[in-house]
Amino acid sequence: MRVGGPAERVLVARSAEDLARHARELWNSAEPWLLLGGGSNTIVRDEGFPGTVLLVRDTGIAVIEEDGEPGIAGRGAVHLRVQAGHDWDHLVATCVDRDWSGIEALSGIPGLTGAAPVQNIGAYGQELSDVLHAVDFLDRESGEVRRMTADELQLGYRDSAIKRGLEGVVLSIDLLLRRDPLSAPVRYVQLASALGVEIGDRVPLRALRESVLRLRRSKGMVLDPEDHDTWSAGSFFTNPIVTERFSRELPADAPRFPLDADEPAPAVTTLEELAAGVPLRVPRTAPERSVKLSAAWLIERAGVSRGFRLPGSGAAISSKHTLAITNRGAATAADVAELARFVVQRVQQEFGVILAPEPNLYGLEL
Repeated sequence: MRVGGPAERVLVARSAEDLARHARELWNSAEPWLLLGGGSNTIVRDEGFPGTVLLVRDTGIAVIEEDGEPGIAGRGAVHLRVQAGHDWDHLVATCVDRDWSGIEALSGIPGLTGAAPVQNIGAYGQELSDVLHAVDFLDRESGEVRRMTADELQLGYRDSAIKRGLEGVVLSIDLLLRRDPLSAPVRYVQLASALGVEIGDRVPLRALRESVLRLRRSKGMVLDPEDHDTWSAGSFFTNPIVTERFSRELPADAPRFPLDADEPAPAVTTLEELAAGVPLRVPRTAPERSVKLSAAWLIERAGVSRGFRLPGSGAAISSKHTLAITNRGAATAADVAELARFVVQRVQQEFGVILAPEPNLYGLEL
């Protein structure tokens, strides 16, 4: 976003060993510190960061096994290990060039690979959780490196155990992809329309990547130094998840995307089972189904249109994409936070929904 102030001190880690060593040293010190990848999803206050920023700059893609060699990858699969500092889109481009299918719809996402599991990045019908096998994680509590499986990371919609407070540093990630010149089945309506195919169809990897990049550029989601609509942190708000009951109170044309399948009715002990000595099963209320809403629809219907800006502010809603807050050239971090607060308040007043920011905010409150 090109806003925010400087750090007091900067360290650069160019290997996993350097990254782990610096992290341990900083954990043992009393000073505040911040781990930073590409910085694309981070907004720091204008006064800067009062401590050390550790930059992750170790790179590399290693093929651990391929095409049914002994290990976890089956026939036609490839097992990759990618260092945390590797550029994410370079990884996607490499996989597409080598006919490794599974992350092609995640093309054009800025940032570095180590941040991907923290956010469980996703776009156009794919998520990292579809292909993530494990991560090498430096655990702050123990000070040791441990292999954490995707299940242990508890990945959810733009969420993970790390984002919810598990302290440590991702050193590398392991992916399980398919050797296949065709994409995974297309699951996103807008992408299927752009490709001229039906939902569930598969297309050549390169065609899908190019289509995703065109769509992202049309929304200002690929950085262009000459285009202020791209001076952003991408989507500033996550799509809110609410109960199905709450969603029925919204206008009929509000987009809704069901998340959970119906669960069976809770079991209740029968009279015959009681007579046979079966322990009593206390009836419980089945969890309500969850529904994902469109943050962009809520923002627009709350009266915040594309290009909107507050008087005298250097920040504005993108003219291409309602979800993006952009720097029009002279914005401050305070300008960005003020506009974000305004959007949150308008949506809450209109619909009773509180939008959550997607970027990491340091020294800023919404």
